[in-house]
Amino acid sequence: MIKTFEEKLESQWEKVIQFVQDSIKVNSVPDINAILFLIGIQEYGSIQSVFTKEEKQELINIGLCSLLQVDGYYTRTGSDENGWPVFEQTRKYDVNGVENQERYLKNKIIDYFNLEEE
Repeated sequence: MIKTFEEKLESQWEKVIQFVQDSIKVNSVPDINAILFLIGIQEYGSIQSVFTKEEKQELINIGLCSLLQVDGYYTRTGSDENGWPVFEQTRKYDVNGVENQERYLKNKIIDYFNLEEE
């Protein structure tokens, strides 16, 4: 049986979810924001036991920018005085519609984890 694009996406997404659950030892299913947060921590390069609400939002943003830079939406320009990555938007985000944006982000997250495993 040939899988559709959507079936392949969901199958790969489930593998990412399982990997994240196994890696951080949680029983709950992480959503896209939780995974962006983890990518943000990875890209920030510093783990601490507690982050403020603002730092958590910044880490989600770092995760998002890190994924979008692959397609040229953002460029990492360096780090700020506290070591946080700084990104500059290089082109307008042109994926329209909530479902399309979610599908796009899932694909970027899947690609990220595939790249990291090699």
